[in-house]
Amino acid sequence: VRIVYLINSMEGGGAQTPLPQIIGALRKGGAEVRVLALTKRNGKAIEALRGANLEPLVRDGGETDHLAALRWTVRNARDLNAQVIWTSLTRATLIGQIAAARLGIPVISWQHNMYLKPWNERLLRLRASSSDLWIADSSKVAELTRDRLRLPDDKMMTWPIFAVRENPPLSCGYSKGETVRIGSLGRLHRNKGYDYLISALALLKDRAIDLPPFHCTIGGVGTERENLDDQAKRLGVSNLSFSGFIDDPLQFLSRQHLYVQPSRREGFCIAAHEAMQAQLPIIASRVGEMEVTIDRDFGRLVDIGDVDGLADALQDFLARPEQLNAKGRIARSKVVHKFSQAKFDDTGLTIMQRLRTLIYDSA
Repeated sequence: VRIVYLINSMEGGGAQTPLPQIIGALRKGGAEVRVLALTKRNGKAIEALRGANLEPLVRDGGETDHLAALRWTVRNARDLNAQVIWTSLTRATLIGQIAAARLGIPVISWQHNMYLKPWNERLLRLRASSSDLWIADSSKVAELTRDRLRLPDDKMMTWPIFAVRENPPLSCGYSKGETVRIGSLGRLHRNKGYDYLISALALLKDRAIDLPPFHCTIGGVGTERENLDDQAKRLGVSNLSFSGFIDDPLQFLSRQHLYVQPSRREGFCIAAHEAMQAQLPIIASRVGEMEVTIDRDFGRLVDIGDVDGLADALQDFLARPEQLNAKGRIARSKVVHKFSQAKFDDTGLTIMQRLRTLIYDSA
């Protein structure tokens, strides 16, 4: 089965992160896959794909030249003799739907987001029937997608976009007397809620309670860096640093003792699940799949924007640092059971069987 996998960009993080595992599972099911990106952006995802023996074809274009992007997609899908176009993210989905219609082949589309811009949601709802199959990246996104796109059950499948890696680096664990290292990974964007985290750190400082020394490191880049720096300085938060883009997130996580994800919006949130895989307890917003995966045996969920609740959760973990390692082991056990590679591959095989039926029906 020859698949053109069409994605918005080669920006690091987000929907690009699980591509090697997704395509690996499709290959196991007998697919030949070529990744096409409509624009490069920072290109941070390219090396990870090359490491998985995938050379993406990246368009030399921008983010608003949609007609040129459509022509490019049609031309390359035709040259590659594609039998299916598989799309990821809204722009790629809308362009991929039109390209597939012109070529007379099926189109399959991911849904990753719990939130869509109002105009994007309207467009996707209007064109929902143009995709032959929709794949939600988590149970929470599946529930929302059925409702907002008004899809029948036979047009929807769920494929969680995370599988536990074999022998990943694990947290080195907290030792008495250490500074507790708190980590987070994500774009420096309003959706990630790092302004809430900084406010919570300021609250802890103002409470003047007896806690072990701790330091929070955020790995990521984005347009909010200057605003977040200014906020931290204004509130006197000195135990916070920004590490920029993290080339090896698993190694970064292995150096932490606790993970925090204070997001306003998430779908699956791969970084949070990678943190649990790395044997870290976790504090997160009650949003997306994190609400399903995280429980009090190893983590805390707080309402979106609840700065007091976030500070309370941090205080609770920091007041008992000797419990962090045990809670981290429980977190890892949870994701190992729930998101095994075998389950991930089995779902990929089921989708491949569905693909073959779609190709046969369209022939």
